[in-house]
Amino acid sequence: MAILSKSNVPQFSVDVYQNEYLPEGGREVNAIVTVTATGGGTIGSAVTAPHLFSPGEGPSAAVVLMVDCSGSMDYPPTKMRNARDATAAAIDTLRDGVHFAVVGGTHVAKEVYPGGGGLAVAGDATREEARQALRKLSAGGGTAIGTWLGLADRLLASADVAIRHGILLTDGRNEHESPEDLRAALDACAGRFTCDARGVGTDWEVKEVTGIASALLGTADIVADPARLAADFTRMMETAMGKEVADVSLRLWTPVGTTVKFVKQVAPTVEELTGRRSESGPRAGDYPLGSWGDESRDYHVCVEVPPAGIGREMLAARVSLVIPQPGGEVRNLGAQGLVRAVWTDDMAASTSINPQVAHYTGQAELAEVIQEGLDLRKEGKMDGATAKLGRAVQLASASGNADTAKLLAKVVDVVDAATGTVRLKAKVEEADEMTLETRSTKTVRVKK
Repeated sequence: MAILSKSNVPQFSVDVYQNEYLPEGGREVNAIVTVTATGGGTIGSAVTAPHLFSPGEGPSAAVVLMVDCSGSMDYPPTKMRNARDATAAAIDTLRDGVHFAVVGGTHVAKEVYPGGGGLAVAGDATREEARQALRKLSAGGGTAIGTWLGLADRLLASADVAIRHGILLTDGRNEHESPEDLRAALDACAGRFTCDARGVGTDWEVKEVTGIASALLGTADIVADPARLAADFTRMMETAMGKEVADVSLRLWTPVGTTVKFVKQVAPTVEELTGRRSESGPRAGDYPLGSWGDESRDYHVCVEVPPAGIGREMLAARVSLVIPQPGGEVRNLGAQGLVRAVWTDDMAASTSINPQVAHYTGQAELAEVIQEGLDLRKEGKMDGATAKLGRAVQLASASGNADTAKLLAKVVDVVDAATGTVRLKAKVEEADEMTLETRSTKTVRVKK
């Protein structure tokens, strides 16, 4: 367990679930690492009474809301009005003392409030000023999301705060800058702030919005009905106000001869972390986990160890949690877990699959086959799409992922969930297909 001095900061714990037994010559070791933060003491208050904290109480934070103001936001005209109302609702959810700003996004990024290259500090007066400024928002122009993110980064960097967060809303495709420009903007912002992204309506590109959230360690979702934006924005801001520790990293140490095959988040969503490793010393690397409040997440760690004989055992990996500090120093959060390898001739022990590992291997496959199935469907390859989406139905049913099963049932007719026998629906609502694609990485926790 972590030992932290401030009572309002969560304490972290690490639990490792694995079958450590390998057959003679076995090399692959899999483990599910559950990271839990508890006892922060602010998340419940932030949700039920967002203005409960006085300035200086709770973690210092800054939030920039990026609102799409491109021409398509005027079709229908209610879309822009709903976006203004949603942004106002999110601002109302800010606790006193939080720094904030609003950016209007078209083919350029403009400061809507407070202006002057800085951030306002939330209070009754500034919240009212921001609501007044939102009334002036109008639709017109193109879409260049990289410029919105760049301005948000500069504004967030102007505040000396612990938590930096963005909320981005778009209704269209990023047509006024190249994919390379957007990628460069995301690379520049990664590690500097987290960002939740939402697509409103059905004219936006799922992979763009989910890619933004993935790169910036936030969440992505669809709001097909613009009238539901206010409720969604309020929930997002409540969650942001519950974050208390930023820039947490999972540090993985492995002994000589051991190779890290992959590290991925598997709950509450599937997120590949392997390529985000930064070296942190001999045989150690850090994987960014973003900001934390009171919550729990699961990670799948897979390493390859040198083969050994029966009766041998070794430490395959050591997991700890750190927060990088300026100058290359780190703050150790005190939580640690060990991944072991033991070679045995007990066939039952060495062939048993740990329930957590099996469950999340299936959840990761579920996310993968949904994406592959939908891509094949768009390409007109219906046999392949049917096979992939049938496998998705089978996995969702077996793991108890009821939410994903319901979304799949809007795209396919399920003949037999247990065997994955399905038929593609002749007509699928675009919003249903986009919702399935956007939420395909959401997982359920393993049944205890």
